[in-house]
Amino acid sequence: MTMQDTGRQRLPRWMKSPLPSGENYSKVKRLIAEHRLHTICTSGNCPNKGECWNAGTASFMIMGEKCTRNCRFCYVKNLIPDPLDWEEPRRLAETIRTLGLKHVVITSVDRDDQPDGGARFWAETIRKVKEINPGTTMETLIPDFNGREELVQKIIEAGPEVISHNLETVRRLTSKVRSAARYDRSLKVLQFVANAGIVSKSGIMLGLGEKPDEVLETMDDLCSVNCKVLTIGQYLQPDSNLMKVEEYIRPETFEFYREEGMKRGFSHVESSSLVRSSYHAEKHVY
Repeated sequence: MTMQDTGRQRLPRWMKSPLPSGENYSKVKRLIAEHRLHTICTSGNCPNKGECWNAGTASFMIMGEKCTRNCRFCYVKNLIPDPLDWEEPRRLAETIRTLGLKHVVITSVDRDDQPDGGARFWAETIRKVKEINPGTTMETLIPDFNGREELVQKIIEAGPEVISHNLETVRRLTSKVRSAARYDRSLKVLQFVANAGIVSKSGIMLGLGEKPDEVLETMDDLCSVNCKVLTIGQYLQPDSNLMKVEEYIRPETFEFYREEGMKRGFSHVESSSLVRSSYHAEKHVY
């Protein structure tokens, strides 16, 4: 989930987060620049960037920072992508080794310009990271690959510990929020992952105009496909051209959804205003 306040709306007190700074933050920032990598922390303007980078963790974004889709919530730019850089998997793996990461999250832009949606590049990245960092666990936050199971299978065969694919919002709002994805197609991707015996994870944003019963229905839909991990966070408008925040959800409501999720059988539910897809991801491996 890629979100940030635009500065045009006054945030409620529970939404405040410190500005990023610190020695580890500077180290991660320097290494990312030196190795010509991208992170969703920066490209998506995540409010937790300072906390995560100071903890020595980052969510890396592969295959560039230009996306072939134009979702109405996302700060990543919809532009014609650059050619794939097949040296990127090695640079990423070496950066992870230098940072000494025990767990890493990798996501990507959508690459509908590629015949396989970038699945082969994804698989190569996972294998290279594991080769150079054999003790590091991994979560992959993948696109839907247009629902093509043979492409999702390439990710599964590469062997990440967690495969995540975000629903982003409730069924009713999907066509308004996501440019090309389909609610039921995303559920099928998650079910295919779960059926392979890999931890299946998804995330949604609140504050887009969804109703409480729709959030609970989304939880039930995810449980029906054996999704085990759920993240729930507050949507924040990245810039004035994207969707506006309809509501700031109160902390007690996030806690209600966390409790409801755990009752439904999720193994982990991260639910609060500043939660994003990769927040506390190291806890979701088992």
